[in-house]
Amino acid sequence: MSRDLTKFLAEWIAEGGSRIGQIAILATAAAFELRHDEDVSRDGLELFTKWEDARALASRDEAGKFRPLKTAPNLRRGWRLVLADAAQLRKALDYFYPAMLGVRASHLLGNLVPVPLRETLGRQTGMYAVTKNIADQEARAMVDRFCAGCLKQRLWELAAANPQPVQVQAGKLPLLCHEACNLLVAEARKVVKKLPAAK
Repeated sequence: MSRDLTKFLAEWIAEGGSRIGQIAILATAAAFELRHDEDVSRDGLELFTKWEDARALASRDEAGKFRPLKTAPNLRRGWRLVLADAAQLRKALDYFYPAMLGVRASHLLGNLVPVPLRETLGRQTGMYAVTKNIADQEARAMVDRFCAGCLKQRLWELAAANPQPVQVQAGKLPLLCHEACNLLVAEARKVVKKLPAAK
C-alpha cells in the first residue's frame, strides 16, 4: 500500500468507499461530490466548488457555533461540494477530518501505535501537569463521557498499550483515535482541579 494519500484515497473509492464520518462521497466520471450523509437524496443544496470551501463548511455547526472538535457528530447540513479530482478531494477531506486519511493509511501499514492515556498525561507540563494526578476511576468516567461526543474509534486504553480492534463498515473509512486529543487533556485538567485534593 502506498503512503501517497491521494492515491490511497482514489484506490479506496475505486474499491467502493463512499463514506467518511458524516460525509458521503458521490463519485462520477468527471468529478467528486461531497454532501452531509443525511443530504444524499436532498435537492436544493447550496453549491460549493473549491476545496478550500471545506474549511468554512467544517468550522461551524447548524447554529453557527464554532466546532473545536472536527470529529464531533454535528457537521452542518444543506451543502454540496463538487471537486474536479482526487487531489482536491483529499485536501477538502483534510479540512473536514484533519489527518484521518493519513492515520488510516498508517494503521493499514501497521505503523499506527496507540498511546495509552497515562503516557499522554505523563508528558504534560505547565498548567496541564496536574492531569497526571487524575485517578483511574475519574479518568474512565471522563473518557466515557467526553469521548461519547466524537465519531472516532478509540484505540488507546488508560494504561495498557494493547490496541482496541478497529470496526470497519463496508464502504466507510473509519476515523481512528490513537492518542488522547488536546481537548481531552484539557478536560482532564478541569476534572482534577475540581477535586478537593487539587485545591
